[in-house]
Amino acid sequence: MPVYAYKGFNVQDKKVSGLIDADSPKSARLKLRKQQIFPTELTVSGERGKESSGLAGFFQLGGGVPPLELSAMTRQLSTLVGANLPLVQCLGALTEQVEHPRLRRVLAEVREAVNEGAALADALGAYPRIFSELYVNMIRAGEQAGALEVVLQRLADFTESQADLRYKIIYAMLYPVIVLSIMVLVLALMFVFVIPKIALLFEQTQQTLPLLTRVMIALSDFSQGWGGLLLVVFGVFSGFGFRYWVRTPDGRENWDRTVLKIPVIGRIAKNLAISRFCKTLSTLLVSGIPLLKSLEIVEKVVGNRVLSSAINNARENITEGASIADPLRASGVFPPFVLQMIASGEQSGELEFMLQKASESFDREVENAVSGLTKLIEPIMILILAGLVVLVILSFLIPILNLTAGIG
Repeated sequence: MPVYAYKGFNVQDKKVSGLIDADSPKSARLKLRKQQIFPTELTVSGERGKESSGLAGFFQLGGGVPPLELSAMTRQLSTLVGANLPLVQCLGALTEQVEHPRLRRVLAEVREAVNEGAALADALGAYPRIFSELYVNMIRAGEQAGALEVVLQRLADFTESQADLRYKIIYAMLYPVIVLSIMVLVLALMFVFVIPKIALLFEQTQQTLPLLTRVMIALSDFSQGWGGLLLVVFGVFSGFGFRYWVRTPDGRENWDRTVLKIPVIGRIAKNLAISRFCKTLSTLLVSGIPLLKSLEIVEKVVGNRVLSSAINNARENITEGASIADPLRASGVFPPFVLQMIASGEQSGELEFMLQKASESFDREVENAVSGLTKLIEPIMILILAGLVVLVILSFLIPILNLTAGIG
């Protein structure tokens, strides 16, 4: 049954809009009139699963839903399910509460699929750009175990914690990015507007200029002519080329391996990936998903191909009867602390708890490392900006002083 997006007026003559499911546009209008809504515009919202297919999906959903929106929706659904309401009714109420237009449209279509007899996990699985494999498998485990409310709560907590950590890192790096942008802007203005005027003065005096001054003038001429455009074109093509290379399997693995070797940044990236591994695996195991299936999901969401390869090898060894810690230790990627926590969890039967504690520890370490790196980068970038400006000023101040001395 298709879903229609409508705009119109209610009996109070106020503008209203929303979604409604019906067999045809005529049926949709009849339903709206029963609700005392008079539609002025009625369009088909879309079909289930459309966004998961190629470019059409990209333009339809625009790349998914923000994590915090998804977390809030999941928490609301957990509350509604906990109130012992029918699932179709829960999804209908949720469709009215959600403000994000893409998510609201998808929930309306999921409600229709569930109303037609599909399981919630299968209905959500038709939208992989919004609901990840981890999300769908946890929902499926909750449905099978009759603990959907608890699983939804865990999913909301997990999604929210991952989003919080991501936003903390973004906000911590925001100031250095702003300083870098100001640095580039100041230098660009100097080379495009200030230096050409000073260079014109030197041309009129026919003075012999120092090497540093000649270099600055040459850079300014390069920036004003085709050189600036060439730099922009080169940067754009380099960016697209790098993006294409990183999306290839070999390119992504080589890039991830290179990132791990970068001082400070490599350690942060590694700790972030290990934290995601521990938290995701703990959440999946607590939700009742088997270990091998959990490792298969974690392998895809850990975010680093080097760690993914280690997890894949560990999963293959576990199928042959090995423990979790031993094959992970053999990879040489996981730190001893995590391996010890996993080994202790296996021996005590509290693997989920140990993984959660390890994840919290690495989250704190990542936050502290990012905060320390930000505090270190800020003064360094300011000093670099000040040094470049002083260098440009001196390159022209010296010949100006020589010129005034000659005149005197």
